[in-house]
Amino acid sequence: MQDWHCLTESNMKHLYYSVAQTITHHAVTGCNMSTGDLLGSGTISSTEESGYGSMLELCWKGTKPIPMPDGTERKFLKDGDEVNLQGVAKGNGYTIGFGNCRVKF
Repeated sequence: MQDWHCLTESNMKHLYYSVAQTITHHAVTGCNMSTGDLLGSGTISSTEESGYGSMLELCWKGTKPIPMPDGTERKFLKDGDEVNLQGVAKGNGYTIGFGNCRVKF
């Protein structure tokens, strides 16, 4: 039996602001960038329901339960749920990313 279920999968092409725009906005507001600084993208959603970027979007503010393979439904995370994030970026001749990043509630 499968012990996981993919809820969403998106792509950075759906970002509202590009990475370059995010860095520019950060820098022009007077906050200097330094080596090692990290910038987060926030939620990355998609134009399709299957790529919505948060539980709030996926279940449409709790009005549309998400069916799980075991027959249960989720509107929000419950105690005992485990979330696993993975990310990968591919470019011209390179691939970079991170593997399993898990948390259990």
